[in-house]
Amino acid sequence: MDPETFRRDLGAWLDDNANDLTPPYEGIDSIDAHMAHYSYVKRALFDSGFGRYGWPESVGGLGGSPLLRAIVGEEINFRDLADPNAWTMIEVLAPTVIDFAPPELSARLVPPFLRGDEMWCQGFSEPDAGSDLASLSCRAAETDGGWVVNGQKIWTSFIEYSQRCVLLVRTGQPESAHRGITALLVDIDSPGISYSPIETMHGRRDFAEVHFDDVFVPADRLLGDVNGGWRVAMDILPYERSTTFWHRGALLHRRFSDLIAQVSAAGDRSDSAAKALGQAFQWIVAFRSRSRDTQHRLADGEQLGVETSIDKILITSAEQQLFETARDLLPGVMELDDDLAAASWRNDYLYSKAATIYGGTAEIQRNIVARRLLDLGPES
Repeated sequence: MDPETFRRDLGAWLDDNANDLTPPYEGIDSIDAHMAHYSYVKRALFDSGFGRYGWPESVGGLGGSPLLRAIVGEEINFRDLADPNAWTMIEVLAPTVIDFAPPELSARLVPPFLRGDEMWCQGFSEPDAGSDLASLSCRAAETDGGWVVNGQKIWTSFIEYSQRCVLLVRTGQPESAHRGITALLVDIDSPGISYSPIETMHGRRDFAEVHFDDVFVPADRLLGDVNGGWRVAMDILPYERSTTFWHRGALLHRRFSDLIAQVSAAGDRSDSAAKALGQAFQWIVAFRSRSRDTQHRLADGEQLGVETSIDKILITSAEQQLFETARDLLPGVMELDDDLAAASWRNDYLYSKAATIYGGTAEIQRNIVARRLLDLGPES
């Protein structure tokens, strides 16, 4: 199916089912409510067929270009039908598991993830290994029939709602850096896994600190090769910075429209307001232009690499510029008002502060661009 026809048909279906798909809550609400509705929307899309396009038939998909699933996420975020952060996990993890898991394993486990019957999470960051992922120390020792994992992860999103975790572990010597890392697909209900939620400054408990104490992982849960986990991680990051960011760009477009409407309603038609809105729009369009090219490269089968750091820099800049502009043009709203609109702006503003940290810090991304794309100096 060509993307234009697909978007038209999807839009018509979403319009016809708007009453069922619109969240049953107003404003921020609880994460429990968001996750329940996210699962409902995913099931409706999968059962209608729209949520299966762009995915291989081997995992329950209907085939077609990855652009089709980019369109699905874009329309969902434009219409504010599901939690945007939960939505990202499918694009971050499913493509890599399809690429690296044994075919029979991905055929069994990926379809429930696509349908929203399951949520998965990503166990990468550690207290002493965030952007410096090659220094991770959570360890897996080989044993009869599999691996025994011991260690700690942090900033793990949605583990409370997850059934699986794509986990990076150290299987080489401590000094082996990226050469001694292995990727495993771990069941969250395995004995020995415990976690403590982390509440962020915007009042959500999306993240958790996770402990692995003698956790057994069967041998068939290996993703890729032993000590080949760095390749798995490098496969995940471009997906995270391609389709996922495209979806978030749609959210920024929607919030920009909300901002224009609210500023206009307040009667602010000054040149300074127009200039501030224009600068925010400029960042959003710059990102969308870059990200559109990335989507088409992915659809054409090109291997994405370190150049997606540019996408990360642009989406971060666009997000923070937008919500700083909202704070400036809606004086006192975020700080003092208690209505639903104010709560939503406050939530987005506070969350945007993490944009220069999650998914690789802004400093790391700029170093990558400088050293590996512009050849401005040796890598440290």
